[in-house]
Amino acid sequence: MRGGHLALALWLAGCASSTPQEVGIEASERLPGGSTTNDLLLGANAYSRHVPNILPEHESSFFSGNSFFNLAWVQAPASTAGRDGLGPVFNARSCAGCHFKDGRGRPPLEADEDFVGLLLRIGNGELDDRGAPMPDEIYGGQLQPFAIEGVTPEATPRVTYEEIEGTYADGTPYTLLAPTYTIENWGYGTAPKDLRVSPRVAPVVAGSGLLESIPEADLHALADPDDQNGDGISGRPNLVWDVEGERVALGRFGWKAEQPTSRQQSAAAFNGDLGVTSSMFPQDDCTPPQEDCRGAIAGGTPELDDPLLDDVEAYLMLLAIPVRTRWEDQEILEGKRLFFEVGCESCHTAKHQTGENESFPELSNQTIWPYTDLLLHDMGDGLSDGRPSFESTGNEWRTPPLWALRFIQSVNKHDRLLHDGRARGVAEAILWHGGEAESARTAFKNLNQQERKLLVDFVNSL
Repeated sequence: MRGGHLALALWLAGCASSTPQEVGIEASERLPGGSTTNDLLLGANAYSRHVPNILPEHESSFFSGNSFFNLAWVQAPASTAGRDGLGPVFNARSCAGCHFKDGRGRPPLEADEDFVGLLLRIGNGELDDRGAPMPDEIYGGQLQPFAIEGVTPEATPRVTYEEIEGTYADGTPYTLLAPTYTIENWGYGTAPKDLRVSPRVAPVVAGSGLLESIPEADLHALADPDDQNGDGISGRPNLVWDVEGERVALGRFGWKAEQPTSRQQSAAAFNGDLGVTSSMFPQDDCTPPQEDCRGAIAGGTPELDDPLLDDVEAYLMLLAIPVRTRWEDQEILEGKRLFFEVGCESCHTAKHQTGENESFPELSNQTIWPYTDLLLHDMGDGLSDGRPSFESTGNEWRTPPLWALRFIQSVNKHDRLLHDGRARGVAEAILWHGGEAESARTAFKNLNQQERKLLVDFVNSL
């Protein structure tokens, strides 16, 4: 803050007749999930409480879904018939293996560390008739480094980092980490030619139901693909394939908004990450050359039946967002003002109103503060994966929600951000922004050290 607390006091006084967002304070922001906000279970379990207004008829489904989300699956056949069917190739044995305590994964911190909480989507860069990424003909659409007994793992991914030095406008130096991915020990022949690799960290899953309940029309209204208002921001929706609805739908979930619903996101993750089939994705991710994979014993047809998928959906839809505790602090409010002033809110839309949710009425008509528009934005070449998906280009990523970010350290014991976890905290994440966010990054770099801290502290208070 340029003039310290006196400047903040003068600013607040001068904005007395302004809108709440201009003033930087609005009472409802204390409850980022509206009446669904978790205000009891915080700290290391902040992401794991159900919404407090859960209906009695949803409680058993929630707790059943919690069980199937957290407990490990095993190789078939097994006495635990409800959870056999792991693999044949896989990334994790359970959903919680990547989303520990419903939270956020991280990349390996050492060169020889296994990938847990980070996976690699792969392909040849082409799209199929529905716009989905074409898989590699040998290794499929996702690299699975683990396999059940008798099946060969696909390969071993590794990541190393190069330090990139830079300087803020006030002369303060900073260092960024640029990742390089290599793949070793190919299990089914040599490395594919022209392989596109897209690293993806497991995100926090709390609040998914509220994001799904934002009216589609409201998100389309935020889109400005041709930048008609001239602000340099040209967000656009990703239009993807809804498997159960058999139609094109608005993408909301995943780093490129590739999934339209929590249910489809869950079924896709069970299939790609755990190797567990469902009615939505009835085939294991085994390509024709992977004969041992195709010959493995299945745990059922499908391995995750619809009632259990219903329970997992209920679990994810009804996980609550935790309460904010410092939302009225003057320094946090000044950081919020800077967040808006720099231009972060142009994509990280602060507030939404949910519509009617017939399946989960608990989520209906809530004022929520997720800080996302769920749209695709060009983030520049520095973050590009070169792998298009439906409407998204390699440079485009969905705006990630910022709510509940302050608990990542408490829950998951790290502060790694962005789609691949390269950023060590909020400041580095901002410094990686390019493309449409270039002006916001430049404005952030031009702040003085105290102002940068105020903005970062605000984001870390969400």
